[in-house]
Amino acid sequence: MADSAITQRIKELGARWEPYIIEQRRKFHAHPELGFKEFWTTEEIARELDALGVPYERPTETGIVATIKGTAPGAYREDGVPQRRIALRADIDALPVDEQTGASYASAVEGVMHACGHDCHIAMMLGAVRMLCETRDALEGEVRVLFQPAEEISSGARAFIEAGVLDGVDTIYGAHIWSEVKAGTVSVESGPRMANTDWFRVDIDGVSAHGAMPHKGVDALVVGAELIDALQIIVSRDVPPFEPAVLTIGEFHAGVAKNVMAGTAYLTGTVRTFSPELRVQLRERMERIIRMAAEAFGAEAVLTWTPGNAALHNDPACAARAQKSVAAVLGPQALAHYEGTLSGEDFSEYLHEVPGVFAFIGARNPDVGADYPQHSCYYTVDESVLVGGAMVAAQYAHDYLAGA
Repeated sequence: MADSAITQRIKELGARWEPYIIEQRRKFHAHPELGFKEFWTTEEIARELDALGVPYERPTETGIVATIKGTAPGAYREDGVPQRRIALRADIDALPVDEQTGASYASAVEGVMHACGHDCHIAMMLGAVRMLCETRDALEGEVRVLFQPAEEISSGARAFIEAGVLDGVDTIYGAHIWSEVKAGTVSVESGPRMANTDWFRVDIDGVSAHGAMPHKGVDALVVGAELIDALQIIVSRDVPPFEPAVLTIGEFHAGVAKNVMAGTAYLTGTVRTFSPELRVQLRERMERIIRMAAEAFGAEAVLTWTPGNAALHNDPACAARAQKSVAAVLGPQALAHYEGTLSGEDFSEYLHEVPGVFAFIGARNPDVGADYPQHSCYYTVDESVLVGGAMVAAQYAHDYLAGA
């Protein structure tokens, strides 16, 4: 582990910068932007980094990659390459959700909200950057800080990787504020933590007809309704009970008028799994059910499958190190057990390239109204946990670079 004196410094810096972290969270919360449209957000992050004199680059149109160089003895080899280089990642985009929290700092952008906590991620990371800058004399290597766009549309991590943000990186750390984990605790277990995320659309072609003459056509709406029922059988009857899986239909669109039988319809939804084998099997089973149900009604139906991010698995060694980091700055009682979630995260793309760990920063606290799930229009967090999230990131960076 890093020197205990560093841990003490991080705790002192946390106390000093906690108001700043909360202020930043509220600022970004009030000005949410959708994926690859985070122009204001990017400029504000740049302003904060400029104030600290931290150099950065813009590998994509939105988003920033900053560099903090340690000045501890031996941090760099004679050729200028750091002994170790760690990446810390925070995502910065929001969701198309109309906020209903009534907070004084609620979204000022109609129909857009930080309903998943990425505003918290920005604020925690800016806090960690300040802590790392003020302890760079003990930083035994280099920290690359990724403020990544477009996580919610599963595209930002891939764009960053293609731009070379992981070049020369040895490991990566990421975190998510999380409504299912108790405030004041952090989950950093090893193994599968978040699911394979895939998307689908089913287009149905029937034959439109007068609503009073249904025998003259093929009702695409009825076919769609049948598919909604039929697809539920997959998880309830085709998936082993000990295999996590979710199939959710989020949209069903059909019809143009109350006296016209629908000639076309479509469904959209998502499938979540942990097992790569089950991921393939569910798609194959869906294709068969959709084809046969459509044929039974005399319609045609086509499944369009869009692969998303693969499941997120924490590296065992990185998870063990992160647990020690959490215990160091927050105490051993802060270590939470969380079974994981079938939500998805494009942080998994980084873990295909380098080993790393993803932490769940607990923010659930009914006493302050922080008990709504991610993506809810009422979503909020217990802001007292933000400084802890920043301290864990800073401590983990020091621990890794110290060779823990």
